[in-house]
Amino acid sequence: MRLAQILFSQGFGTRRECAGLIYSELVQVDGRVVDDPDADFPTDGLSFSVRGEPWRYFEKALVLLHKPAGYECSMKPKHHPSVLSLLPTPLRTRGVQPVGRLDEDTTGFLLLTDDGTLLHKLTSPKHHVPKVYEVTMKHPVDATQVQRLLDGVVLDDDPAPVRAAACEATGEHSLRLTLTEGKYHQVKRMGAAVSNRVEALHRSAMGGLTLDNLTLDNLAPGKWRWVEADERVALGLKAG
Repeated sequence: MRLAQILFSQGFGTRRECAGLIYSELVQVDGRVVDDPDADFPTDGLSFSVRGEPWRYFEKALVLLHKPAGYECSMKPKHHPSVLSLLPTPLRTRGVQPVGRLDEDTTGFLLLTDDGTLLHKLTSPKHHVPKVYEVTMKHPVDATQVQRLLDGVVLDDDPAPVRAAACEATGEHSLRLTLTEGKYHQVKRMGAAVSNRVEALHRSAMGGLTLDNLTLDNLAPGKWRWVEADERVALGLKAG
């Protein structure tokens, strides 16, 4: 693929702007400045830099963000900054979107992608992708509450019971809850349905991928990184 087209596909501006970056000797491939927009490179495993910032080529982007509190999972936020503001301009330009939504005060594991098919697969209830939440409750958690969450509780907008795929108490006021569907404010409403109240909420895992995996260690709140091939497998996706 021509270098100018590579930059354009990765979100580095219009075709003219991408050509300008190359003519201005601001693009390096394999540590070498390339000043020809028509220079051809294989895209598989390609790494390059723009203005000294390293970048990796991906036909479709899939990134993991450690979401901090105080950010909305919205393209058009109303009361707080968008999580997209935590990403570099090229990712925003190419149109990545959050895979599902975390509330403004919820922290933790958030995927973003510009792949519409992948977005649907990871968010569709039909695919049952498990999501794990660390929940801090206002009142003590007891065995009865845990069992009710496993058996199913009725939310105010749906007569069908909503069940946790897994649930366990992790402390006097905390529990670990696994869900395979995503309703509006679901964890908070499930907590209310067992006569308790969610005080803090952190998503720690999705599929078989967790923020505590060795390969994701030291991903601080507000930071992002590419999802690697083996991690895609942990999410139930193809490695490519």
